[in-house]
Amino acid sequence: MALIKVAINGYGTIGKRVADAVDAQDDMEVVGVSKTGPSFGCELAAKKGFPLYCTTDESARIASFSSGGYECRGGLSDLLAIADIVVDCAPGKMGADNLSKYTAAGVKHVFQGGEKHSLTGLSYSSNANHAENLDADGTRVVSCNTTGLSRTLVPLYEHCGSLKVECTMIRRAADPGDSNKGPINAIKPVLKVPSHHGSDLMTVKPEIEINSLAVAVPTTLMHVHTIIADLPEGHGLTTESVIEMWRGTPRVVVMHGERHRLTTTAEVMEMARDIGRKWGDLHEIFVWEDGVKLVDDRLYYFQAIHQESDVIPENIDCIRALMGTEPDWRVSVAKTDRAISDYYNL
Repeated sequence: MALIKVAINGYGTIGKRVADAVDAQDDMEVVGVSKTGPSFGCELAAKKGFPLYCTTDESARIASFSSGGYECRGGLSDLLAIADIVVDCAPGKMGADNLSKYTAAGVKHVFQGGEKHSLTGLSYSSNANHAENLDADGTRVVSCNTTGLSRTLVPLYEHCGSLKVECTMIRRAADPGDSNKGPINAIKPVLKVPSHHGSDLMTVKPEIEINSLAVAVPTTLMHVHTIIADLPEGHGLTTESVIEMWRGTPRVVVMHGERHRLTTTAEVMEMARDIGRKWGDLHEIFVWEDGVKLVDDRLYYFQAIHQESDVIPENIDCIRALMGTEPDWRVSVAKTDRAISDYYNL
């Protein structure tokens, strides 16, 4: 079978990670990545051997790469012409303009969660709706927070048959490399209530009844979710069996905070660096075992989300869904994760 030819439009925080993840797989290849102009990111792409393109077709912008000492193969149209599918990693709110370009080029497309569901009319989360995305022309991988909700709530729903959820997203104010955002010395509630996170989960699993609130806090490391899930009568679960369910769920890691001295997001991120994860990434959702408690039919728990990386393997599974090459989400997830682990010698 021919390799899936993948273009990465935008080689920044998400794009560079997606490019590595694609490069790790044996059924797809990176045919090019794009940047707006010469920068250190171009140096990284060159070292990885990824062909470099400009995010526009403007001749002056394309020519500017050579002044920085980089070879630019052409503009976005040139990149799309050689791709089977494009993963859009451009900054949020550029989706509508980029979608028209992808459609005109006849290229399948994967957007990120910074774009709204209405852009494509279809969203993706591997454990929630892989099958619904098979052979589609385009979709969006839901956001880092929604991916986190999906990872732990979908298996609960599949066991129980129904689920009612109230949750609060305690969001990092900015990514570590972002110097343009705050708050710096404040806690900022998202005053549009409920927040979009619950409704976003329902784009991939509408059967789950969920409402969410959100608040931004002055940290850059991770998001934390506080979740209360009401289970139906006769669910047959215990605190221990819920924990074991998550232990058997792909891309969820459950650890005892006090026992392992991992009671904060700083310590969780340090663990990711200690185990050799590139960029200190944690693709898995981190659940504190000692923060899980089922009282009658009400489940309480905390989880942490590494906002820069939990969606990365989801993009790989999404590529296979749109290309129709792997109908079984569990098979795709196992293949993706094994390849990434081997790629980084983990």
